[in-house]
Amino acid sequence: MSDLDPTVQRELDALAIPHEVLPCNPDWADTDVFCANYGIPRDNAANTILVAAKTEPRQYVACLVTASMKLDVNHKISKLIGIKRLSFASAEETREVTGQLIGGVTVFGLPDSVPLYIDERVMERDYVIVGGGNRSTKIKLAPEYLTRLHRATVADIAVPRQ
Repeated sequence: MSDLDPTVQRELDALAIPHEVLPCNPDWADTDVFCANYGIPRDNAANTILVAAKTEPRQYVACLVTASMKLDVNHKISKLIGIKRLSFASAEETREVTGQLIGGVTVFGLPDSVPLYIDERVMERDYVIVGGGNRSTKIKLAPEYLTRLHRATVADIAVPRQ
Protein backbone atom coordinates (compact mmCIF):
# COMPACT_ATOMS: atom_id res chain seq x y z
CA MET A 1 0.00 0.00 0.00
CA SER A 2 1.48 3.33 -0.99
CA ASP A 3 -1.56 5.57 -0.82
CA LEU A 4 -1.92 8.34 1.71
CA ASP A 5 -4.57 8.08 4.36
CA PRO A 6 -7.77 9.45 2.70
CA THR A 7 -8.28 12.12 5.37
CA VAL A 8 -4.70 13.31 4.84
CA GLN A 9 -5.14 13.37 1.05
CA ARG A 10 -8.38 15.38 1.34
CA GLU A 11 -6.68 18.07 3.44
CA LEU A 12 -3.68 18.28 1.09
CA ASP A 13 -6.06 18.65 -1.86
CA ALA A 14 -8.32 21.18 -0.10
CA LEU A 15 -5.30 23.38 0.75
CA ALA A 16 -3.75 22.90 -2.71
CA ILE A 17 -0.41 21.93 -1.17
CA PRO A 18 2.16 20.73 -3.71
CA HIS A 19 3.70 17.52 -2.42
CA GLU A 20 5.30 14.24 -3.36
CA VAL A 21 4.11 10.94 -1.89
CA LEU A 22 7.00 8.68 -0.97
CA PRO A 23 6.32 4.96 -0.50
CA CYS A 24 7.82 3.64 2.73
CA ASN A 25 8.50 0.15 3.97
CA PRO A 26 6.25 0.04 7.08
CA ASP A 27 9.08 -1.64 9.01
CA TRP A 28 11.23 1.43 8.28
CA ALA A 29 8.63 4.10 9.15
CA ASP A 30 10.19 5.15 12.46
CA THR A 31 12.39 8.19 11.91
CA ASP A 32 15.86 6.86 12.69
CA VAL A 33 15.35 3.74 10.58
CA PHE A 34 13.66 5.75 7.81
CA CYS A 35 16.52 8.25 7.60
CA ALA A 36 19.16 5.51 7.62
CA ASN A 37 17.49 3.35 4.97
CA TYR A 38 16.38 6.14 2.62
CA GLY A 39 19.38 8.46 3.02
CA ILE A 40 17.31 11.34 4.39
CA PRO A 41 19.12 13.94 6.54
CA ARG A 42 17.66 14.20 10.07
CA ASP A 43 17.27 17.97 9.51
CA ASN A 44 14.75 17.19 6.74
CA ALA A 45 12.74 14.49 8.53
CA ALA A 46 10.00 16.13 10.59
CA ASN A 47 8.11 14.30 13.33
CA THR A 48 4.57 15.09 14.39
CA ILE A 49 4.36 14.50 18.13
CA LEU A 50 1.14 14.57 20.13
CA VAL A 51 1.41 16.17 23.57
CA ALA A 52 -1.26 15.67 26.23
CA ALA A 53 -2.18 17.76 29.24
CA LYS A 54 -2.20 15.65 32.40
CA THR A 55 -5.34 17.44 33.57
CA GLU A 56 -9.01 16.69 32.93
CA PRO A 57 -10.51 17.21 30.49
CA ARG A 58 -7.58 16.00 28.40
CA GLN A 59 -6.27 18.59 25.97
CA TYR A 60 -3.89 17.86 23.13
CA VAL A 61 -1.50 19.76 20.92
CA ALA A 62 0.44 18.45 17.95
CA CYS A 63 4.02 19.58 17.46
CA LEU A 64 6.23 19.30 14.38
CA VAL A 65 9.99 19.19 14.88
CA THR A 66 12.90 17.97 12.79
CA ALA A 67 14.53 14.71 13.87
CA SER A 68 17.70 16.66 14.74
CA MET A 69 15.81 18.61 17.41
CA LYS A 70 14.11 17.62 20.66
CA LEU A 71 10.65 18.90 21.51
CA ASP A 72 10.87 20.97 24.73
CA VAL A 73 7.61 19.91 26.38
CA ASN A 74 8.38 20.94 29.95
CA HIS A 75 9.49 24.49 29.19
CA LYS A 76 8.68 25.87 25.75
CA ILE A 77 5.41 24.01 25.07
CA SER A 78 4.24 24.40 28.67
CA LYS A 79 4.84 28.16 28.55
CA LEU A 80 3.33 28.50 25.05
CA ILE A 81 0.03 26.84 25.92
CA GLY A 82 -0.12 27.81 29.60
CA ILE A 83 -0.36 24.28 30.99
CA LYS A 84 2.31 23.08 33.41
CA ARG A 85 1.65 19.34 33.53
CA LEU A 86 2.23 17.84 30.10
CA SER A 87 3.43 14.53 28.71
CA PHE A 88 3.93 12.82 25.40
CA ALA A 89 0.75 11.01 24.40
CA SER A 90 1.12 7.23 24.34
CA ALA A 91 1.01 5.35 21.03
CA GLU A 92 -2.53 4.19 21.85
CA GLU A 93 -3.69 7.70 22.83
CA THR A 94 -2.08 9.11 19.67
CA ARG A 95 -3.98 6.59 17.54
CA GLU A 96 -7.27 7.34 19.35
CA VAL A 97 -6.93 11.13 18.93
CA THR A 98 -5.41 11.30 15.43
CA GLY A 99 -6.51 8.02 13.84
CA GLN A 100 -2.85 7.56 12.88
CA LEU A 101 -0.11 5.15 13.97
CA ILE A 102 3.25 6.19 15.40
CA GLY A 103 5.68 6.30 12.47
CA GLY A 104 2.98 7.73 10.23
CA VAL A 105 1.51 10.57 12.30
CA THR A 106 1.29 13.74 10.25
CA VAL A 107 0.17 17.34 10.52
CA PHE A 108 -2.52 16.71 7.90
CA GLY A 109 -5.90 15.28 8.80
CA LEU A 110 -5.67 16.11 12.49
CA PRO A 111 -8.89 16.89 14.36
CA ASP A 112 -9.77 20.60 14.32
CA SER A 113 -9.64 20.57 18.12
CA VAL A 114 -5.89 19.86 18.08
CA PRO A 115 -3.73 22.98 17.64
CA LEU A 116 -0.48 22.53 15.71
CA TYR A 117 2.84 24.11 16.67
CA ILE A 118 5.62 23.98 14.11
CA ASP A 119 9.18 24.51 15.30
CA GLU A 120 10.66 27.54 13.54
CA ARG A 121 13.67 25.48 12.39
CA VAL A 122 11.35 23.31 10.26
CA MET A 123 10.60 26.43 8.22
CA GLU A 124 14.31 26.95 7.44
CA ARG A 125 14.58 23.70 5.44
CA ASP A 126 14.30 23.59 1.65
CA TYR A 127 12.05 20.54 2.07
CA VAL A 128 10.71 18.37 4.87
CA ILE A 129 9.36 14.86 4.96
CA VAL A 130 6.37 14.24 7.24
CA GLY A 131 4.24 11.18 7.89
CA GLY A 132 1.55 10.16 5.43
CA GLY A 133 -1.06 9.23 8.03
CA ASN A 134 0.05 5.60 7.87
CA ARG A 135 3.34 3.70 8.13
CA SER A 136 3.56 2.98 4.38
CA THR A 137 3.83 6.54 3.05
CA LYS A 138 5.63 9.80 3.73
CA ILE A 139 4.99 13.26 2.30
CA LYS A 140 7.74 15.49 0.91
CA LEU A 141 6.91 19.19 0.67
CA ALA A 142 8.31 22.69 0.98
CA PRO A 143 7.73 23.78 4.60
CA GLU A 144 6.24 27.16 3.69
CA TYR A 145 3.06 25.31 2.66
CA LEU A 146 2.56 24.14 6.24
CA THR A 147 1.33 27.62 7.16
CA ARG A 148 -1.79 26.94 5.06
CA LEU A 149 -3.01 24.73 7.90
CA HIS A 150 -5.48 26.97 9.78
CA ARG A 151 -4.51 25.50 13.16
CA ALA A 152 -0.74 25.97 12.65
CA THR A 153 1.48 28.35 14.61
CA VAL A 154 5.22 28.64 13.99
CA ALA A 155 7.19 29.00 17.25
CA ASP A 156 10.45 28.13 18.97
CA ILE A 157 9.43 24.81 20.56
CA ALA A 158 12.56 22.64 20.40
CA VAL A 159 16.14 22.35 21.59
CA PRO A 160 19.11 20.63 19.91
CA ARG A 161 19.49 16.93 20.65
CA GLN A 162 22.39 16.18 22.97
